[in-house]
Parts: sequence; C-alpha cells; structure tokens
Amino acid sequence: MTVDTVIIGGGIAGLSLASELAERRGSGAGITVVEAEAALAHHTSSRSAQQLIPSYGPEPVLELTRLTIPDLVAPAHAAPSPLAWHSPFVVTGSPADVAAETVPGLRTLSSEELFEYCPELAENPDRYRAAVIDDSAVRTDATALVEWHRQRAEQAGVRIITRAKITAARPTGDGAWALTVGNNELKARTVVNAAGAWADHVAKFFAAAPQHLQPLRRTAALVSLSEPLGPTHPMVEDAASGWYYRPDGDGAMISWGEAEPSPACDAQPHPLAIDELIETVQRETAMRVTGVRKAWTGLRTETPSDVPVCGWDTQADNLLWLVGQGGYGFQTSSALARAATDVLVDGRIGDWLSAESAAALRPQPVTG
Repeated sequence: MTVDTVIIGGGIAGLSLASELAERRGSGAGITVVEAEAALAHHTSSRSAQQLIPSYGPEPVLELTRLTIPDLVAPAHAAPSPLAWHSPFVVTGSPADVAAETVPGLRTLSSEELFEYCPELAENPDRYRAAVIDDSAVRTDATALVEWHRQRAEQAGVRIITRAKITAARPTGDGAWALTVGNNELKARTVVNAAGAWADHVAKFFAAAPQHLQPLRRTAALVSLSEPLGPTHPMVEDAASGWYYRPDGDGAMISWGEAEPSPACDAQPHPLAIDELIETVQRETAMRVTGVRKAWTGLRTETPSDVPVCGWDTQADNLLWLVGQGGYGFQTSSALARAATDVLVDGRIGDWLSAESAAALRPQPVTG
C-alpha cells in the first residue's frame, strides 16, 4: 500500500499530529499511524500525572506549554467531556528548597494560606515552612484527550494500525520509504518518528542521526484515602524530595517523582516501591491511605538538552522526528503537533513560535 505519511507511534505525540495534519490538509486520506502495541497510548501516554504546569521546563517548553494549554481548556473542536481545566500546583518545603524550585510567575503563599489550601500538611509545620503556587496550572484528562485526537483523526480519514511494530525500512530510490510494520508492507513519501522511548531504536532502520534519548522511570499509584482531599485541592510537590500528590476522585494520585534511567521497556514499579511511597506520604502528611487502586511506572524520554525534538533528520531523507517530550508531553502536545505539521506542509515552523524555540527543536546531527 502506498501512502503519503506514516506516523510511527500511537501515543499523544503521534495522535495529536495525525489529527492536526489531517485538518491542515483537509483530509486524513494518505496518513497512516502505526502502533507496535495492541492498544494506543499503551506506554507513557497512559501513565501521565495529568497536570500541566506552565512554570515547568526550559524556555522552549514554557513557550510550547503557553501555546498548548488554551487549546485544551477551550478546544476549537467540541469534545464530549472537558479535556483540561484550571487546577493550581503548589511546591512546599523549607525556604531554601522552595527557593530552588521557584521561577518567575509563581506566587508565594503564607503558612496560613498553605494550610488553607492543603490542611493535611498542617500536621508537619516544621517541614512545610514555605510554599509557592502556580495559579495557571491545569489538570487534563489524558484518556479523553488521546481519544479526542483518535476520533478526530479517524473521522478525517486517517488509518490507524495497531500490533504494527516496524521491522524493516529501506529507501525506494524515489525519495520514499518501503516499510514493514507488523503484517503490513507500506510505501510512504514521508515518515514521522514519534516512537517515544523506542525512537532511537526506530531511527536505526533509517540510518538516521540518533538523538541520544534517555528513558527515565517515574512511579505512581492511585490510592484510596480515609478522608478525601476535595476536587479543588491543588497538586502538591515536596520540594526536598520531589514526591507529589493530587486529588483523584475520593482518593489521590501519588508519585515518587523520580527520574531513574531505564532502557526502553514496559516499565513496572520496583518491588516495595509503592509501599515505601505510602509510608512516606503518611509520615509527612495527615493523609491516610486505605488501599491501592492502581500502580504503574512510566518512561519519560528526554533529550540531553531537555527540549523536545521536532524537525527533519539531518542525514535520512524525508524522516521527521517528533520525540523527547520528557515530562512535558501533554502540556506541549498541541503546539508540537502544529510545529510538526508546519514542517510537513510548509517546510518550516511558522512565525507563531519564536525563532529561538524553533531552532532549539531541530534534530541534532551525528557527532563524534
């Protein structure tokens, strides 16, 4: 089968690009998304903390986040349920630890304000002596957002194939690529590498320049609480240790916030990791965990610069990179999809993104 564009990877990056590209072209015909797993968004995109923090990340990420959040809070295309809504983010701890985490745009909280927002911390006032809040932070429904992009893409004619792991790629001599993905043989004029933690591995099939991506483990759990936090409770990060929590129904999502290097894999929590996390939460706060509903470990794939990659490969023809989103995947998704679509359709990212950020997104050439 001959198609115009094959997008490798069915997570938030690949699906948001598919829906944006189909809309820009006026039809998704000729766009195929291939996903190695049986289900879309099986890995990192289904294991998100679901908090979008405009004050989090290097400057190109901050700009991409500022451009993405309005699209999710008030999407141009109707969604069956809210995709995102405002929900503050609090960083608290000692004055020195909080100062190290403070960036422009955060508001300082007094002790009284902190304990009004987060009464469960009042039991440990010696530890939580300072705090700042990001009032512009946003919660998102990651499952709904992924599904929204899938529906938009398929309604526009995009073909999505699961259980389609890439096993071979070769140039055809006319600028296109012949691909073997699962049981399918495809010829594509353009290929997009949106394979997340596996992106450098996928790049080898195209003899592309590796981007030195590093998958990083992050473990979390959904737990039941004896006393709910309340739906308007902010997400909270312990500035000293990096663990964090937020409300989830009548319970909470809790996470170690770790960034432990890992190979690309279907990551699972280390033995006793959740038990130790619960012990920490109950020692440092007044929250009491009554059960674990679900636990997981995701892989946040980062570049050496901590800035995502979006652009043409420097040595493989017609191969576009859309990878390295790290912990910023959902909060940069709309802007990165727009940027990748610009490159595919117009050959360059438009002036809606600063020249500095556009340059920072370009793939790196082979070094060494």
